[in-house]
Amino acid sequence: MKLWEKGIPTDKKTDLFTVGNDRELDLVLAEYDVIGSMAHAKMLGKTGLLTAQETNDLVAALQDILKIINDGEFTIEDSFEDVHSKVEYLLIQKLGDTGKKIHVARSRNDQVLTDVHLYLKAEIQTIKNQVKELFDLLISLSEQYQNILLPGYTHFQVAMPSSFGMWFSAYAETLIDDVTMLNAALTVADQNPLGSAAGYGSSFPIDRTFTTQEMGFATLKYNSVAAQMSRGKVEKTTSFAMASVAGTLSKLSMDICLYLSQNFNFISLPQHLTTGSSIMPHKKNPDIFELIRGKCNKIQALPYELTLITNNLPSGYHREFQLLKEGLFPALQTLKSCLEMAHYSIKEIKVNENILDDKKYDYLFTVDALNELVTAGVPFRDAYKIVGEQVDNGTFTSPKATKHTHEGSINNLCLDEIVAKMERAL
Repeated sequence: MKLWEKGIPTDKKTDLFTVGNDRELDLVLAEYDVIGSMAHAKMLGKTGLLTAQETNDLVAALQDILKIINDGEFTIEDSFEDVHSKVEYLLIQKLGDTGKKIHVARSRNDQVLTDVHLYLKAEIQTIKNQVKELFDLLISLSEQYQNILLPGYTHFQVAMPSSFGMWFSAYAETLIDDVTMLNAALTVADQNPLGSAAGYGSSFPIDRTFTTQEMGFATLKYNSVAAQMSRGKVEKTTSFAMASVAGTLSKLSMDICLYLSQNFNFISLPQHLTTGSSIMPHKKNPDIFELIRGKCNKIQALPYELTLITNNLPSGYHREFQLLKEGLFPALQTLKSCLEMAHYSIKEIKVNENILDDKKYDYLFTVDALNELVTAGVPFRDAYKIVGEQVDNGTFTSPKATKHTHEGSINNLCLDEIVAKMERAL
């Protein structure tokens, strides 16, 4: 069944090429297609385009379909083009002519737009919740290990002292920026496009404010053409927010892979979170974090894929929009799984508390020694030369301690302030 058929059979090759894997991808939209259809049916009843009985019958039938979806029994067979045609078919099977009235005053264009907006709203909120869980874990680890010093690096060279408290909370605070990006995407998604029809509105006296409230959207996408132009924009905005989260996870995973290596030996993971080698009995590979790194790097390419698909298209609907699902929908599931596995694994990290016993880290404290001289009244440039000469002639004595007091430094992490900042972002 195709909603646009006029009784002329579609060539099989054309069907395969134009539908592609839409049926499979549309399964994730099924719940939202029914939610949108229920709101639409109620609106048609409110405006007199359906009778009260027709409205009640449609809503009841749609609730039955929603139960089938929630029970995992909903399918889209090859005889249907998409989720919309399958849902309408089920309504016609059950209600006859009443089922045929559900499509009054809407198009597949605003129908799929509504589905996607509702779906992305739910997915973005889920990702925000997962980000908060990871944030809470990182803050907890920062508190637990805030006094354990860790080498800091610039240019891959030993630089200045850091700490595990600083390292964990650095990624925690970075996640707040990612939440800000997710909030922006959620704001774009939280606009109701239903009623824009094929992109130019309808001559029926529909009530778009009613459907906006019924589906829980924050506002209405008022201009019908603007509503249609949100196809591509909402996906792209979401992908940029996802890329922001993915960038944080990728960098954190890289740190973990580096710090797990024997050359660094800053942290360790229990055996069940590592994998072995087929020929080297000693290997404990950080495959989980390598895969998080790789998967998240793929996600960071997604905004550019979606940009290239939609880039030079004029206003109005174009079939390329169908291709946006292929990259975005699986990427959402990938990002959620990466967040889940990051939380699952990081909570079992063990830190090495004696890293700085190694003499190669003595030079971490040259700046601290220099600053002590400056505090005692030695001009900065003179103090710099004094410590530099001590390093060159091997007489430098490391204090191996820090007295950093400013906000956000090793000995003043401002964890309460970071937590409050996240609460404001959420």
